[in-house]
Amino acid sequence: MSAAGEPSRNAQQMRARAADLEQAAERATDPQERQRLKDKARELKEQSEIAGGTGKRDIDPM
Repeated sequence: MSAAGEPSRNAQQMRARAADLEQAAERATDPQERQRLKDKARELKEQSEIAGGTGKRDIDPM
């Protein structure tokens, strides 16, 4: 098993977890819980971009 694929796999797992949290947020009836879940999903997405090497914010489109 190569360590080179590890960050990509971790990024995929984080994105999957973020999607699960977003779905849970949609089902949540408590506004505070909904916001907490959305925030956690956003954090995981940001971390997955870094871990997966897809930090789009660092790329200059020009």
